[in-house]
Formats: sequence, C-alpha cells, structure tokens
Amino acid sequence: MAEEKNFYMTEDGKQKLEQELEDLKITKRPEVVERIKVARSFGDLSENSEYDAAKDEQAFVESRISQLENMIRYAVIIENDNSNTDVVDLGKTVRFAEIPDGDEEEYQIVGSAEADPLEGRISNDSPMAKSLIGKRIGDKVMVQTPGGEFQVEIVEVK
Repeated sequence: MAEEKNFYMTEDGKQKLEQELEDLKITKRPEVVERIKVARSFGDLSENSEYDAAKDEQAFVESRISQLENMIRYAVIIENDNSNTDVVDLGKTVRFAEIPDGDEEEYQIVGSAEADPLEGRISNDSPMAKSLIGKRIGDKVMVQTPGGEFQVEIVEVK
C-alpha cells in the first residue's frame, strides 16, 4: 500500500480547508446535482452541452472534496515554538536580502496546502524554503531555482 503524504499546515490553514470542504458538500454539490437534473430535462443527452458542463463540474467538485478530505485527514499542524527565534523553520516568517543588491523580501514558510506566494506564504517544498530551512539570522544562503541561482542573507526570523 502506498505511503500517505503528510500535509503541513497552520491551524488557520486547516480551518480554511475545512470551511471549503463544508461549502462544497453543503452548497456546491447540491447545486451541481440540480443543474444535472435540469439539463436532463432538456432531452437528448448526446448533444446537450448544459448536461456535459454540469457533469464536468460535478467531477471537479467531487475530486476537490476527495482532495480536501485527504489533506485534512493527513494534516500535520505546524506548532510555532518560540524557543529558537533565529532559526528558519516551518511556520516561521523569514526576511532576507538578496546579495549584492540588498532587495529585501519576506515570506512565511508553510505547507504546500496553504502556500500562496502572492500573499507572502511559500511552500516548504519550494526551492527557496528548502534552501532557507535550518539556517540562522546572518547566514548567507545560495538558492537554486528553476530560474537560476542567487544568494541571500537572512535578516530576520519571526
């Protein structure tokens, strides 16, 4: 049997997934079932684009429900122990400066389930996070990304 993957996330991230799952089950699933019923009433299903669209949406909703249930089942909540505030770790926010230009960026390192780079949250599986985890304030780190290699200096961990 295949080993299940753990999904690292904050308590807040888990609650958001649980809310999305509840919305899909209580609201979206019944809406899609109703759309399928209405589309069936139009007659010939072989040329019924409304029916095809509703069935596609149903497949998407059911797939997302299954995905969310799996993520919640194997959720590992990130505990922020404030005992070691100068080491980059999962759940912490790190600010770093690019070398040599000094441009600063700040990201919270979270599990892949709640990563959103545009909101300042990067996945612990990303090349950036993998390079930073375990490093300390003041460390210079070489980061390998698909777009190339660059160096950063860790300025702050919180």
